Amino acid sequence: MARARDPNRDKAFEIYKSNQGIELTEIASQLNIPVTTVRSWKARDKWECNATQCNASRKAFDDGTRETMLNEDLTHEQRLFCIYYSKTFNATQSYLKAYGRSYDVANAEGYKMLVKPCVKKEIERLKEIKRQQIVASESDIVEMHMKIAFSDIGDYLNFGRKTIENDGSEFEVNYVDFKESSNVDTQLIQEVKQGREGVSIKLADKQKSLDWLDKHFMYNPMDKHKIEFDKLKLEMERKKLEPEERNEGVKYSGIPATMVAPAFSKVIFDIENQEHTEYVFPGGRGSTKSSFISTEVIDLIEKNPDMHACVLRQVKDTLRDSVYQQMLWAISALGLEDEYKCTTSPLEITKKSTGQKIFFRGADDPFKIKSIKAPFGYIGVAWFEELDQFKGAEQVRNMEQSLIRGGEKAYIFKSFNPPKSAINWANKYIKVPKANRLITHSTYLDVPKQWLGKPFIDEAEFLKEVNPTAYENEYMGVANGTGGNIFDNLTVRTITNEEAATFDRLYFGVDWGWYPDPWTFNKVYYNAQQHKLYILDEDRRNKTSNEKTAKILKEEHGINPNDKIVCDSAENKSIEDYRSYGLFARGAIKGPNSVEYSMKWLQSLSEIIIDNTRTPNTATEFLDYEYERDKEGNVLSGYPDANNHHIDAIRYALEEIWRRRGM
Repeated sequence: MARARDPNRDKAFEIYKSNQGIELTEIASQLNIPVTTVRSWKARDKWECNATQCNASRKAFDDGTRETMLNEDLTHEQRLFCIYYSKTFNATQSYLKAYGRSYDVANAEGYKMLVKPCVKKEIERLKEIKRQQIVASESDIVEMHMKIAFSDIGDYLNFGRKTIENDGSEFEVNYVDFKESSNVDTQLIQEVKQGREGVSIKLADKQKSLDWLDKHFMYNPMDKHKIEFDKLKLEMERKKLEPEERNEGVKYSGIPATMVAPAFSKVIFDIENQEHTEYVFPGGRGSTKSSFISTEVIDLIEKNPDMHACVLRQVKDTLRDSVYQQMLWAISALGLEDEYKCTTSPLEITKKSTGQKIFFRGADDPFKIKSIKAPFGYIGVAWFEELDQFKGAEQVRNMEQSLIRGGEKAYIFKSFNPPKSAINWANKYIKVPKANRLITHSTYLDVPKQWLGKPFIDEAEFLKEVNPTAYENEYMGVANGTGGNIFDNLTVRTITNEEAATFDRLYFGVDWGWYPDPWTFNKVYYNAQQHKLYILDEDRRNKTSNEKTAKILKEEHGINPNDKIVCDSAENKSIEDYRSYGLFARGAIKGPNSVEYSMKWLQSLSEIIIDNTRTPNTATEFLDYEYERDKEGNVLSGYPDANNHHIDAIRYALEEIWRRRGM
């Protein structure tokens, strides 16, 4: 019987194909499989060849604009000008879109751009590509019909009532003023004529295009333009039913208390008082964390007229059907539909009265994140939805640095349903304290029942009965999977100086190293009555002599001649060196099974308390230390001898305790 193909095999290739240059270890980490398996798939399935063919296929349809955006001879605005001009051949309109200046400036400067050598060269390159792609694609035809079907006569003329003076008297008359042809899309104009009644303009037949699109989408329901078509058509029908006179605006008075679940009520006051910058929301299904954050984003936009926002997910293709829809809900729930313009191409939301924008970006396209340019003010709000799906704290930190700059206030929101594995980076991320971060955990039990409905609650209670473990993870937001992590008894928190001053007996340990393995040192305190271990101090060096590390211990860590330092006994000469430098050093008593005994003892402690500020490297080692797995993903017994230098130093330091009979 043939063995079923592992679904991760195709997923691994897709990740490799979409991220050229990615390390195989990173792919293995994302899919939680051994790197040897990924390496085997790469060779057997000829990934490099297949990925090259795929990229070649993509390049065949490249319109050249990606290369334009990477052209270092042009400014960002010049790149945009080249792209707009290659599509419209209208210098004034292209300058308006690229630079956002007035029409008079654009009319004067647009044609000057065309004679700049670097701009002219890039435009000629783009024009040549268009000439090579002379046959219009089906997508081009659909887009043209979309433009015609939803064109607006207001884009071509201004009309209304105005007051004029004649012979000393004032009269109110009707008027129609046409916009300059250089400032409109003339492709949609079917006819312009001048007769006895004056000048008239006729656009292409909208109804014919609507009929064509209806028929096209009937036979092509998966066309990428269909969602936008349905939304625009629905909006057009809605406007027909609206009264002619619309309200001048809605006075915004904040988020109603009835819209906030009890778990988030304190967060609102915290945000109002600017007590933190980063707000993290781990929680289970139905906890309404995304609903709360979306209303907060709008609330901050309303209260800070110079501030813009950016909403992010790891994959850009998931934005439209998730966070974008969530933001539309928030705008509607707050009664602000008339105040915001929401578009899908580009995917963004604009407050009409101020021009403030809410951008949407995917982390899989980092260039678009770096290239975001607010029309004024600065981006002061960022929301990372499904935090655990991003590729790690460093990636998120880099995006924050690219986005949040230029203003005095910033609000960063992060939300996710904690994965089962406690070693997932997001689960570990919230364990490490940070002064400007507020973490708010929520579940469906914190939400009024009528918000969720009986079917939702019944489903949750059913899962609680038949599969308590799955219920705990999915609905209560608890990372309850083993995940291979060795230490489940860690607490990362601040150890105050006052607390440390009460510790009566300290223990010291050293693990030798040069390069790449480091020399490491730790100072710890053990509370025998409570069975708790406190890690107070550390040091870590590469390529540092015994004489220098001895000096470091004495001068930087206050080690005196009476402090016993238990060291790795594998280097007797180094121990003798320490003694000659005036340190009370002795080798650890290793012996059979000493590693297993000491590790089990550490795992048995009621709590291991680590201060991330005092000992950041030690905290990382303990949080990242995992059991090894076989090629099938099964956990192997034993303790890995890698990335455990501080752990070894602590084992040596506490040797006299865990070696006692009964321990």
